[in-house]
Amino acid sequence: MVVLETIRSSADVKKLNIEQLELLTKEIRQEILRVVSANGGHLASNLGVVELTIALHAFLDLPKDEIVWDVGHQCYAHKLLSGRQAEFATLRQSGGLSGFPKPYESPADAYVAGHSSTSISVAAGIAEAARRQHIDKRVYAVIGDGALSGGMVWEAMNHAGDLETPFTVILNDNEMSIAANVGSMSRYLTRLRTDKRYRRLKDRITHFMLGRKKLGRAFYHGLERLRDAVKYFLVRGVVFEEMGFVYLGPVDGHDIGELLRTLQMAAQINKPVLLHVITQKGRGYAPAEQDPTTFHGVGSFDLATGQTGPKKRGYTDIFAEKLVELAAADEKIVALTAAMPHGTGLEAFRQRFPERFYDVGIAEPHMVTFGAALASRGLCPVAAVYSTFLQRAYDQLLQDVCLAEAPLVLAVDRAGIVGEDGETHQGLFDIAMLRAMPNMTLLAPRDAAALPPMLEYALKLRRPVALRYPRGAAAELPNFPPKALTQGKGEILLEPAEAKLGILALGDMVAEALRLAELLTAAGVPAAVADLRFAKPLDEALIFDFAEKYGRLLTLEDGVKAGGVGEGVAALLQAAGSRAEVEIAAFPDEFVAQGKPAEIFAKYHLTAAELLPLVRRRWFEE
Repeated sequence: MVVLETIRSSADVKKLNIEQLELLTKEIRQEILRVVSANGGHLASNLGVVELTIALHAFLDLPKDEIVWDVGHQCYAHKLLSGRQAEFATLRQSGGLSGFPKPYESPADAYVAGHSSTSISVAAGIAEAARRQHIDKRVYAVIGDGALSGGMVWEAMNHAGDLETPFTVILNDNEMSIAANVGSMSRYLTRLRTDKRYRRLKDRITHFMLGRKKLGRAFYHGLERLRDAVKYFLVRGVVFEEMGFVYLGPVDGHDIGELLRTLQMAAQINKPVLLHVITQKGRGYAPAEQDPTTFHGVGSFDLATGQTGPKKRGYTDIFAEKLVELAAADEKIVALTAAMPHGTGLEAFRQRFPERFYDVGIAEPHMVTFGAALASRGLCPVAAVYSTFLQRAYDQLLQDVCLAEAPLVLAVDRAGIVGEDGETHQGLFDIAMLRAMPNMTLLAPRDAAALPPMLEYALKLRRPVALRYPRGAAAELPNFPPKALTQGKGEILLEPAEAKLGILALGDMVAEALRLAELLTAAGVPAAVADLRFAKPLDEALIFDFAEKYGRLLTLEDGVKAGGVGEGVAALLQAAGSRAEVEIAAFPDEFVAQGKPAEIFAKYHLTAAELLPLVRRRWFEE
């Protein structure tokens, strides 16, 4: 690492000539590949923005100037150039560097990121705050073309264009988000990329205008009108300029010289600018170039071959298989995703039933309301979405699904602890969020065998239903095959005659409850175990029965304590005047940092081994 080792901050990048900057691109890619192949992470998106990141660090005065990364999963090169090179090997590890921008790590990280389509709002706010306080700084939002399908982008651009506060939006156009982009905006960007006549003539006029402002106001405005005439003649829509942004580009995102020249040009424009940059996702690593979807977010892999380790069958796979099976027998079943066909398992459905598949783009609020409307008119829509992204549609869930009593089925993937992606991606809030909504039914399977009948039940219920399941390999509890489902009814799995404690568990925590029961039995304190199956409605009869029999209840859930199942159980018993003691095992009122799931569960005392001494200290030690 001849050049990278000399970089301690972005100030060092400014000292390099163009040949050294080109060498730096190669060294950064090598370092990203080395660390991500060992730790996992977002690879293709980071490889695609190396030159752009270097150009920004070479041009801007960081951290006085600010870069807001949309989503933030493309910030690895930025971290290497902003003083975190020595820590880079700890990326996404417990206690190590986050895979996303975190201001507590460095002042070069302008804002917390993790979800899509927020950067323009943040950058506009930072720029306006600087203007009002007479602070001289440049503010840049770097946003992918896939994020343009998020409605918040257009809300932000509508307002920012009206404000006219100078800042720059860099549209990193790699022709895809996680999967291939869909929708009208994707087609519009394709026209911009491919219209060479417009690009050549507009660039010439813009360069001429910027270099000849001293020739007189009337002449300059005449050139502006000429530019606009060219724009309207050659390009349909001209969306960005109509919203108050000066459009520059497209620019080759892998040509550092061209990037630096265009950044300098944009800096001379005293109003919002949109700089359209064309990049290649996975640039510089053949397996990622050929399959950017697989290498978007990847676990550890063999750097020489690009091969990942064997993948265990997970809940997502089981959900996808069952949905295809059910759809083959019922043509009213349709599937919806918000730009995540592969991650949610719906790619199999799309291939089998393309005319019944809807990818709405990064637009969870629209997906939920669109699905609710489909459901209200006789179809059976299933919307598959990660738990952390479902939060983006809170109002639509409450108003358009629950209040309207629309029979939409939500397949809530990555529920509970996700792991190395950290705070912004842990799916810990869906139980509390959905339990607060009238008319909602919320189920969680305890293992692989329990998920298929739950999905079938959800579709037959014809009311708002959410089915939550975790990331990763599905648990298998062959000694406890699932019984038929009845609304709001749990299932007792263990009930020894001499039991002294009742354990009420939900979803993936049922397996942990059974392990804890084994440990307690070995310690001379037998316990009964029940799978609640429903987080809402709760099985009141089962809860009261356990409370009366044992007087001591332990609840286990993979979610936050506040508003969760445990608090629901405690409130139910308190309202009934029960004297049963309730211990709630759940996550506390905080954002849970990155780490391997096993490490996180142990840290928060949510494993059988950690719970055993807690239970004994509270109830069974003198």
